[in-house]
Amino acid sequence: MLQIRWHGHSCFEITNEMTIVTDPHDGRSIGIPAPSVLGDIILVSHDHYDHNSVKTVEKQDSKVITDERKRTIGAIQVNGIPAFHDAVHGEHRGKMILYKFISDDVTFCHLGDLGHVLDQKTIEQIGQVDILFIPVGGTYTIDAAQAWVVVNSIKPRIIIPMHYRIEGLSIPIADVDGFLESSPFKIRKVGNEIDIEKDELPKEPEVWVFSL
Repeated sequence: MLQIRWHGHSCFEITNEMTIVTDPHDGRSIGIPAPSVLGDIILVSHDHYDHNSVKTVEKQDSKVITDERKRTIGAIQVNGIPAFHDAVHGEHRGKMILYKFISDDVTFCHLGDLGHVLDQKTIEQIGQVDILFIPVGGTYTIDAAQAWVVVNSIKPRIIIPMHYRIEGLSIPIADVDGFLESSPFKIRKVGNEIDIEKDELPKEPEVWVFSL
């Protein structure tokens, strides 16, 4: 049984026997509560303050991943895929890493602060995905319309929007409504956390919206 929990912004906790934490923030710097989790594996897509607060979620034996090298940690497979934080090959905001990881036979992909629509080579590198974490707030990342282009190219079973404006957030980005209004798929409000097993994944794509 996998549990997915949202800690706001792009920070998620995916727990089975091991706990994976994605793009941790410290809470205070961006106006929302700090993550209340310690990660066995911490994935950092790029070195910006709202995504790289490793010390907030680190424990003594945490494995911190900041590169693209393919590796297996316990039963978790992790693979980094290069991308950019903007639409001009990193000239404005630099490079970043998309992480594909497999836990309990469920394949996840976390798109960090993706700033562009994906090319065919990257789509092929990502391959099959069950659960996709995708930024939708625009300004610093792809916006709602571009996010749907990316979703339709990856074709995940579950789409989880992230990096959008919520109450308290001090970063000037759009809320999730524009993304949801364009959804051709069923939208599920799942609260702060949800349990999932491979054989429970929906047959048709769904959008899962988390709340703090």
